Amino acid sequence: MGKIGRNHPCPCGSGKKYKHCCLAAKQTGAMGSPTNQMKVSLVAAIERIQDQAVEKKATFHELGVFLFFSDHEGDAWMLESTESDAVQIARGGERLEVPIDENPETIEINFSHTFAIRERQLVLTGYADKVEVLLDRAPTSQIHAAIRRLHKRYPKEMLARMHVESSIGGPEA
Repeated sequence: MGKIGRNHPCPCGSGKKYKHCCLAAKQTGAMGSPTNQMKVSLVAAIERIQDQAVEKKATFHELGVFLFFSDHEGDAWMLESTESDAVQIARGGERLEVPIDENPETIEINFSHTFAIRERQLVLTGYADKVEVLLDRAPTSQIHAAIRRLHKRYPKEMLARMHVESSIGGPEA
């Protein structure tokens, strides 16, 4: 692999220059463990989609099992495709705090909803209140295609290993 220049695009895919993205983490040694590398990539993807939401640009992005989208009204969501979990990360062009917890072995995301595609529409169900909401501005066809690609690319056993059951029985990412 060639050397990455400070002014080159960051290899994490954030769209930022390397010096404004992952270079500082690499220099401090923060990217040493696979967990830290995943967190840096995940945080960069979240920030990128939040930037798009602030600019009220409709966009879609994939990072492993995670799907991100924003719409022209400034809403953005992060979906986890193997467990059908979702969390809103921007609303009305304003960034929302993303509930990510980490420990030395895992990164946990406290998702607020589950999602399903029904009749070509993205439907969210809140974990807390079980209320269903239809997201009519979601890129449903892109989400569906990404999930199909993921399931073709990886065997079920590998996808199942991406999650560890917690002590209370819920999935962890």
